[in-house]
Amino acid sequence: MTEGKLSIVATPIGNLEDMTYRAVRTLSEADYILCEDTRVTGILKRHYEIDTPLKRYDAHASDQTHDNIIADLEKGQHVAMVSDAGTPGVSDPGVLLVQAARVAGILIETIPGASALTAAVSLAGIAGNQFTFMGFVPQKKGRETFFKEINQCVQPAICFESTHRIMKALEQLSQLQPEATVYLGRELTKMHEEMLVGTADELLETLTITPVKQKGEFVMIVDSRS
Repeated sequence: MTEGKLSIVATPIGNLEDMTYRAVRTLSEADYILCEDTRVTGILKRHYEIDTPLKRYDAHASDQTHDNIIADLEKGQHVAMVSDAGTPGVSDPGVLLVQAARVAGILIETIPGASALTAAVSLAGIAGNQFTFMGFVPQKKGRETFFKEINQCVQPAICFESTHRIMKALEQLSQLQPEATVYLGRELTKMHEEMLVGTADELLETLTITPVKQKGEFVMIVDSRS
């Protein structure tokens, strides 16, 4: 029997050209692709003329869904997993399947590629080689605690924030860390990519004066070092 394999495949975070040859080949060779949103991954499939069928896999996946995927892998199938953007398993539910596959003794491989985290770090040019990755800022519950934890970080703290809450995030940072340098990576790899740098108050002023800059997905780096 052919050994099953789970391929964790990084996909572009914005620009469709940020897809590796290996990623295209892997998605083309797999028996099926697990994805968060078939519409989003469908765009990628059409762009690279990939015919592999898609199956929905997101944070709401049931235990039965996991069991079915593991059963397919144990039968020798090749399953590829992608997220809507970036590297699966980094602040998304893919980690649960990876854990289940490892327990089952399934071969797991990673096909690295685009990552909003490393893209932001490289674009910011922050000094030093240490940082704390905090993931997504909580939408409601735990939000205040989250920013207090950032306030306690001795190295730069990095998190993801959405267009709907970026102003609120900057307001909270302004209260807790008014002197910290904030790097705001916006629309990374896309046409309007930019890295805004300043204190939280300065960035609030920039985004208020130019409301269009409030749009997009954000990677926020908070550096409180003097």
